[in-house]
Amino acid sequence: MKLARMMHGNQARWGELDGDTLHLTGGMGGPRTGEQVPLDRAALLAPAEPSKIVCVGRNYLDHIRELGNDTGDLPSEPGIFLKGPNALAEPGGTVQRPDWTQNFHFEGELALVIGTQARHLTPENALSHVAGYTCGLDLTARDLQKTDLQWFRAKAADRFCPLGPWLETDLDPRDLRVQTRVNGETRQDGRTSQMIFPVVDILVYLTRFVTLEPGDVVLTGTPEGVGALQPGDVVEVEVQGIGVLSTPIG
Repeated sequence: MKLARMMHGNQARWGELDGDTLHLTGGMGGPRTGEQVPLDRAALLAPAEPSKIVCVGRNYLDHIRELGNDTGDLPSEPGIFLKGPNALAEPGGTVQRPDWTQNFHFEGELALVIGTQARHLTPENALSHVAGYTCGLDLTARDLQKTDLQWFRAKAADRFCPLGPWLETDLDPRDLRVQTRVNGETRQDGRTSQMIFPVVDILVYLTRFVTLEPGDVVLTGTPEGVGALQPGDVVEVEVQGIGVLSTPIG
């Protein structure tokens, strides 16, 4: 099942996608209300209403190598950073290239959205707390990531986290193809089976310290192949079994 979030009647609404029709529902995964919207007329929003966006950095070995961070042992635990809800951007929405960075990068990845409150998860129950999976674009000011004390400007600025186009609820996250294209050229092509810390391990680790609330987003890391973006570029993140998230750069 695919769950989408959209603007309808001047308010954000959820719906179930059935073919080319969105059936509006009472909240994420709620019952259908009887209202319908054609998909090609729907103004889609990021399919999440998070209190926080929790991100895993350096979760693919080849990405660690391409950034020159492979001088020591592999990470013994996930590297975590945060984005706020301000970072969300809708599928298809333009993101302006900031004038305060000289090195604006794309990082395509698998994202997940929490469905039920999660604390002290176990490997056996972790995935049952996931509402669905979607495509995420972790936009990064790479130069500021290297200079700032924390990654706040580099990772958590407004609209630095496009998400979408919808949630896929029936998906096994263990071995999915993750691709990123810029202007039609494939720049990243990896599989979630290459993660150092798989999705279940990430959820178990996070919930030792933080309660994940319904609507919260978890980004799981990016494969190798990241690079710079310029105004006029179009970034597409495609995750197997989900769809394509398209983001024009203004």
